[in-house]
Amino acid sequence: MRRPLSPRVLPVPRLLEKVREGPMGDSPANAVNVIATLGHNRSLSKAIQQFAAAVLGDGTVSRRQREMVILRMGWNCQAIYEFGQHSLFGREAGLTDPEIYALTRPLATWDWAPADLAALHLTDDVYADDCVSDPTWAEVTGHFDESQIIELLVSVGYYRMVSSILNSCGVALDDGVPGWPSPES
Repeated sequence: MRRPLSPRVLPVPRLLEKVREGPMGDSPANAVNVIATLGHNRSLSKAIQQFAAAVLGDGTVSRRQREMVILRMGWNCQAIYEFGQHSLFGREAGLTDPEIYALTRPLATWDWAPADLAALHLTDDVYADDCVSDPTWAEVTGHFDESQIIELLVSVGYYRMVSSILNSCGVALDDGVPGWPSPES
């Protein structure tokens, strides 16, 4: 299915200004267009931002692995905004440009560490069937404890939801947020 080529829900103009004047300014990490678009529904916007803070907060899954599963879900959902923004966070978490590109390819094409591969298989299973398969569950439990598995499931579920919102609303990339990676990245 094709994604909208222009915004279907325009950002609230006063919120664009307010977010840009906030502590993060025009940083690509600020998610200006997302916040200003979700601002059409204040209560849900606040709840989504609080949920994001919890998902991105101090968990026990490594930040690198968390960004890997977010990027993989963004790719699976073809959510260019989500993928682009989190490629910035992924780099900060230690992912290389070739690894970020590899997250857009079949998993067997990269030599992932076993725990990374287990987390990515979990992500692909949730995307494909909304359930982790028995073989993947066995793989995941060999690398993560139950608390970490819940953290991974909540992360991929949250970013699947966010990807569908951003895709459906046609949220445009903010300045400085890259699009899809290239093999030369």
